[in-house]
Amino acid sequence: MKKKSFETLIYSTIGVAAMALILIAFNFISSAAKTRIDLTKEKAYTLSPGTKAILSKLDTTVKVRFYCTQPENSTPDTVYLKSYAKRVEDLLTEYKQAAHGKLVVEKYDPQPDSDAEDSARLDGIEGETLRNGERFYMGLAVSLLDEKQAIPFLDPNRERLLEYDLSRAISRVITPEKPVVGIMSPMPVFGMPSNPMMARMGQAQGQQPWVIVNELKNDFTVKRVAMDVDKIDEDIKVLMIIHPREISDKAQYAVDQFIMRGGKLIAFLDPLPMVDTKEQNQMFGNVPNSGSSLEKLLKAWGLSFETTKVVADMRFKMQIGGRNGQPQEAPAVLSITPEGINKDDIVTSQIDNIWLPYAGAFTGTPAQGLKETVLLKSTPESQMVDGFMANLAGANIAKEFKASGTAYALAVRLTGKFKSAFPNGKPEEKKEDADKKEGDKKPDDATAKKPDDSLKETAQDNTVILVGDADMLFDNVALRQTPTPFGMLSQAMNGNLNFAQNAIEQLTGDNNLIHVRSRAIQNRPFTRIKDMELEANKKFQSEIKKLEESASEAQRKINELQQQKKDKDQRFILSPEQTAELAKLRKEEAESRKHLKQVQKDLRKEVVSLQTSVKWMNILVVPLAVSLSGVVIAVAKRRKTSAK
Repeated sequence: MKKKSFETLIYSTIGVAAMALILIAFNFISSAAKTRIDLTKEKAYTLSPGTKAILSKLDTTVKVRFYCTQPENSTPDTVYLKSYAKRVEDLLTEYKQAAHGKLVVEKYDPQPDSDAEDSARLDGIEGETLRNGERFYMGLAVSLLDEKQAIPFLDPNRERLLEYDLSRAISRVITPEKPVVGIMSPMPVFGMPSNPMMARMGQAQGQQPWVIVNELKNDFTVKRVAMDVDKIDEDIKVLMIIHPREISDKAQYAVDQFIMRGGKLIAFLDPLPMVDTKEQNQMFGNVPNSGSSLEKLLKAWGLSFETTKVVADMRFKMQIGGRNGQPQEAPAVLSITPEGINKDDIVTSQIDNIWLPYAGAFTGTPAQGLKETVLLKSTPESQMVDGFMANLAGANIAKEFKASGTAYALAVRLTGKFKSAFPNGKPEEKKEDADKKEGDKKPDDATAKKPDDSLKETAQDNTVILVGDADMLFDNVALRQTPTPFGMLSQAMNGNLNFAQNAIEQLTGDNNLIHVRSRAIQNRPFTRIKDMELEANKKFQSEIKKLEESASEAQRKINELQQQKKDKDQRFILSPEQTAELAKLRKEEAESRKHLKQVQKDLRKEVVSLQTSVKWMNILVVPLAVSLSGVVIAVAKRRKTSAK
């Protein structure tokens, strides 16, 4: 018996030791391989195909110098930053493995007054001053021969953009020449300097450039293009037009000829620009300015864009702040989910949410030789509504909503051979401008006429992207900005800026970074809840409208009775019949409004109940599944034991 117990102990010890050795060996091998299992749906922690494509282009060794301070004393800030630095190192290891020997990673600890600190400064790496006064370095320098790109500080707030920042730096040293992108807009997208006179009074602080402009400057050479331009510079490869309000025929001709000679265009038109407003109106507050279009060009391309109507969609509707800060439904402020996004196109395939406040629709059939690809669209549960009324009374739009059954195109791409919108050449100038120039002409030049040297058709296939909203690029629509100890944190609330950058990168010919950037934002809306809300709205909508009409009719009759008069001296005296009728109408009005409030209350209650049910299902499903699995296993084990 003792011998058997001793053998059991020996075997158990050997088994435990063998298992320990296997675990140690497994951990050692797995840590050396630096392979991670990514269980996220969008594979956010796995190298994207775009990054792998960029690394596959390497034919010369790229060097990455990673600078990270290793402080002796630990503080909450340093612990947080060192934890992030470890994740950066893991990502660099994956890059190194994917580059197959064409990427070298060097690590440095830039302590004060050290050679590593001098090297960091030469590479453009900036130390961040922590709350305890110490400087903490955490940056990257990517170099290939004489080309160098630096990421001065790896902000933890941009962790979801880390892969994009690193891949962009590598791409830039491979192809150092930046394409030129022109931006034309009447809005202050490049910022506005402060007014010195108003600054003394403490009022005007100036305006910073829009974030989209700063982001584009990281990848491209950005040039400002005036709204009254008569020719687009030859070096501009892509022209970006944002809300071309009251654009002249002369400027449209310049854009037309830019396209004819092979330039790419992306235009953000807008029927109801909320960013571009007139002075405040006493009755209606800030009134949006007039809409924008490229009427001459769109007509030549076979499309039209109405500047007085916007798209309202009950499936994509959002809630915005109403009176007294209370949220109210806004069917014309759209949150486009994958249902309305073209997931088969490289520009939009990795984007899952785009916000379009008061967007217009593109209608018509593309001209012969052009192919249309819809990038963003509404659902059939949408209709075109008056833009002014949608802004002024969004709740009324929801009450009177009638689905058109049409999925409206909100953003499209046209490809093919474009024909000029100005077949007769450059448009004639306005009379006042012509008269002004006439006085400057010499007598011999008065009858001279310049030959028509305008281009009539593109030599090769070209591309134009049209978007039915310009407000989507504004900082307050695209970003959530929060102050942090490391500065202002700008977090994308949607894929708006990604969409614009993806489109421009596609037009400049580089598609690889699209796959990297678009993974920074992943939004999973409760689509089933939206479907349930839509059904609930349909259920109560007709009843609410009927009750409102009944209450309004009762009020109208009351007003008519009060205006009736027998004669001039008795105009404020009602007959007994009129008094009885008035009392009856007031009672009907009160009952209708009471019933209306109850119906609206029931509607809100049903919507909240649906949301709560779905949320509890999401919360309880996993625990219940685990518990049920445990019970099944326990029952099975008990039966197996009983059988023995």
